[in-house]
Amino acid sequence: MTSRSNSLRLVVLALGAALTLSGCGSSTDGDPKAEGSGDNSASQEVAADVPTGYNACTDVPQSVIDSEKWRGGSIPDDSYASGGIKWRGCQWVKGNGYSISIRTTNITVDMVREKNFPNAQELTLGTRKAITTRQIENVQSNCVVNVEMNGGSLELALDNPPASRETGSLDACDLVNDVAEKVTPSIPAAA
Repeated sequence: MTSRSNSLRLVVLALGAALTLSGCGSSTDGDPKAEGSGDNSASQEVAADVPTGYNACTDVPQSVIDSEKWRGGSIPDDSYASGGIKWRGCQWVKGNGYSISIRTTNITVDMVREKNFPNAQELTLGTRKAITTRQIENVQSNCVVNVEMNGGSLELALDNPPASRETGSLDACDLVNDVAEKVTPSIPAAA
């Protein structure tokens, strides 16, 4: 595994840990609850598993892979965190550019919103709610988009080191939002 892949894996795990450590509160009968004051209720249950109906490792359209010039194929990128938080998907690398992890997770858009990350931006991709966040303080080279799915979200986490020749001067959130706009139409309506 390359140092870039290891770097992305650490960033994604750190993001998950940040959400988990700050996002899981009390439990009732062993079921973890997310803290916060979201639109629907004072707390949300974490789904037992990631959303079904979309496999990022196989369902990201080849047209997106080609247009983004991701090379070397996908690298499996599943992980788990305390509180029952899960991610399943893959990561890709753009030659001389960024790396991106695209995974389904049982973290919902509302759960991300409740964390009140600085500079969070709400958006709509097709008919789905989404939120763009910088989840690591003072790190401008990383950005995450969570796109609404039943029982969680599709999470796109992008790492764009400033030293990357092709994309290093570009904003990580602009890049990840562009990829999310291309990928979201491939999510089945029922997912």
